[in-house]
Amino acid sequence: MAVSYNRLWILLIDKGVTKTEMRKQAGISTTVLAKMGKNETVSMDTLTKICTALNCGLDDIVEIKADKERNTL
Repeated sequence: MAVSYNRLWILLIDKGVTKTEMRKQAGISTTVLAKMGKNETVSMDTLTKICTALNCGLDDIVEIKADKERNTL
């Protein structure tokens, strides 16, 4: 499974919030933000902090995509 945080980046643009502002509001580290920028997995605790800071749901910030190999089975 692959994750994509494109929904988060779009939400930040819509709200006029920078990644740095969101990071500070949510209380997450720059390392975690960098992992998200590379579409790497982060903890549920991190996602919860972001959702709380932005007053949104998980489906507003992350998308789970099936691997291409799994689609061919």
